[in-house]
Amino acid sequence: MIARRPVGVIGAGSFGSAIANLLAENQDVLLYERNKDAADLIRIHRKIRNFELHERVSVADSLEHIASECYLLFPVVPSAFFKHMIIDFSPYLRPDHIMIHATKGLHCEFDIDQADAKNIRLKEIKTMSELILQETGIVRVGCLAGPNLALEIMEKQPAATVIASRFDEVIAEGMAALRSDRFQVYGNKDILGIELSGVLKNYVAIASGALNGLGYGENARALLITRGMAEMIYIGKALGADKKAFLGIAGIGDLIATCTSPKSRNYTVGYRIAKGEKLDDVLRDLGEVAEGVRTLKIGKLIVDHLGASAPLLQTISKVLFEDWPIDRAIKLLMRYPVSADAEYLDI
Repeated sequence: MIARRPVGVIGAGSFGSAIANLLAENQDVLLYERNKDAADLIRIHRKIRNFELHERVSVADSLEHIASECYLLFPVVPSAFFKHMIIDFSPYLRPDHIMIHATKGLHCEFDIDQADAKNIRLKEIKTMSELILQETGIVRVGCLAGPNLALEIMEKQPAATVIASRFDEVIAEGMAALRSDRFQVYGNKDILGIELSGVLKNYVAIASGALNGLGYGENARALLITRGMAEMIYIGKALGADKKAFLGIAGIGDLIATCTSPKSRNYTVGYRIAKGEKLDDVLRDLGEVAEGVRTLKIGKLIVDHLGASAPLLQTISKVLFEDWPIDRAIKLLMRYPVSADAEYLDI
């Protein structure tokens, strides 16, 4: 089995290192960090953000090193940098590689800060799996998504994830590499739906953090999560995904985790903004990418282009980028008319 060979992880952020430690329970792992100084510190101290690296994790010298030693590859890189990484990686990649990405974001072939929603082309907005297929010779591609808070994984708490791919072999190899007594792995053939589930929940988590930051309770949060999932399904369907992907571990499961945990970066962004902090200051202090901010920008372009109704996304966008008072936004959302419960099950 390929899973018995060394497995490559590209990206030594919180989630990348958590994935590396999970994989190391079953086989040797090569971990790549593009910043040389940071890579040297990891080699010396065997720690990432105060968490010990598993003894079977080694730091790779280069992307070429990883490609030559590993067949199974897990890129865990923020979406804003994913294309640059995959282009750098592509000269060393072969058709026999398997790549399962764990990036919960979207890529745009245009400047999202300068784009006009009327003139964008949806085909220029790509998932990470589409980028891999576009920029490399790899055919067997998958994605990993689920309620996978990095800190809890590093603390060895139980969790589960979904590996999605059109190829049964990709799902099987991913399961064999990752599954353990504390980490359950499910398979799904709807890779687009699973990818979009992992992406769209990010902005709902920002809204949930803001709700908590304003002092609202569990009733309000339950309402927000439920309507947030409905909105995710509508956007996902408009982009060609099946609604079933949003109703499982990678959808509602991930949504609950990121909307209720202070360990979620997106939740933290919303919480701190509700407490009066500026977005730029929060993002600078976090030190890692909160994908929900980028998701909001791209998501708003999509729904405006389609003329779709996405009140939560549009309202939270106004809070983050147009200086709307957060309490005004919450009141507006509470007045938004919805006549039926779980109407998204009928679409």
